[in-house]
Amino acid sequence: MTDRYAAFDRLKFDRPAPRVLRLTLSNPGKANAVTPTMHRQLEEVWAAIDADPETRVTIVTGEGRAFCAGGALDDMPVAGALDPNQQFSQDFNNATRLVRNIIASRKPIVSAINGAAVGAGLALALLADVPIAAKTAKLLDGHVRIGVAAGDHAAIVWPLLCGMAKAKYYLLTNRPMTGEEAERNDLVALAVDAEALEATSIEVALELAAAAPTAVRMTKYVLNHWLRQNEAIFDLSAAFEMVNFSGAEAKEALKAMEEKRPPDFTTDVLF
Repeated sequence: MTDRYAAFDRLKFDRPAPRVLRLTLSNPGKANAVTPTMHRQLEEVWAAIDADPETRVTIVTGEGRAFCAGGALDDMPVAGALDPNQQFSQDFNNATRLVRNIIASRKPIVSAINGAAVGAGLALALLADVPIAAKTAKLLDGHVRIGVAAGDHAAIVWPLLCGMAKAKYYLLTNRPMTGEEAERNDLVALAVDAEALEATSIEVALELAAAAPTAVRMTKYVLNHWLRQNEAIFDLSAAFEMVNFSGAEAKEALKAMEEKRPPDFTTDVLF
């Protein structure tokens, strides 16, 4: 790969087909969990791809058996580590830049969801223009499970994809779904056998790469206006998520995960 992507050293790039760039999330041994450095690179890489004359379509996938386990748990915000305003601003800006920059990217994105996709990883998977999942992949929003509101992408895109009833059911209960279930619920475009995922994602990417590029990009831009016009919903969900990270519920949820026990939410803060 050329020096164009040298700055994105926490990501891997290759060209599986002409005019197709494949971006692979890579954090070996941690199910490709997103570290702060990787998060920043994922925020910034879309502008570099848009400026790349050799690329018309991007495939996003994960290294190994996972797509992306979301934010690395050992890098989650720690209550009291920073001034509350500073912590909020940092985390809110990072989260909103990632989602907005994916939505703003002009070239089509195909996600090849090869395994577990959680939290920020699920945002990358579902904000792609053509999400394709292995039937056995596991999709989970994950936010309520760690004691925070469903931020990232969920509130802005799930109701559009699978309807409000299904969105509430899965986001509030935090039940996982397989790739096969995700296709049945219209959360992804296609679900295929795991061994066919790579070939299918390349086939779809080639089809997009062969189409009239301006027409494809303008069509994507118009369709993504459904997301842009709901940015106020996204901002509110991201803000609630960041506020929750400083609260007792998130602290207890993360401690319970570390200790491998059910969380004990004995207090009820009325909202």
